[in-house]
Amino acid sequence: QVHVVESGGGLVQPGGSLKLSCAASGIIFSIDTMGWYRQAPGKQREWVARITSGGSTNYADSVKGRFTISRVNAKMTVYLQMNSLKAEDTAVYYCKVSAMGEYWGQGTQVTVSS
Repeated sequence: QVHVVESGGGLVQPGGSLKLSCAASGIIFSIDTMGWYRQAPGKQREWVARITSGGSTNYADSVKGRFTISRVNAKMTVYLQMNSLKAEDTAVYYCKVSAMGEYWGQGTQVTVSS
């Protein structure tokens, strides 16, 4: 059975940093793309960043230059380093793993507030 579990969310002041982690298990096929999405209250889920198995990365314009995505293939883990956080980054952050199908985690709450 596949499990995808995010961690690292919390409450942080504007300008602060957080690092999210997402660990996958039970996946027997090679993992292709791993990505982060977020959903703010009353809004649709939006894409934040993605990283391919080869390490190529892409970012939404709203987080470019502030967020960094990385992964450790041997651990089936993807990270999201978030710096210079803003109130508008407040959302539930979800991890998506693509491996002969798409697998989502349950999300981790990030709240940016003073």
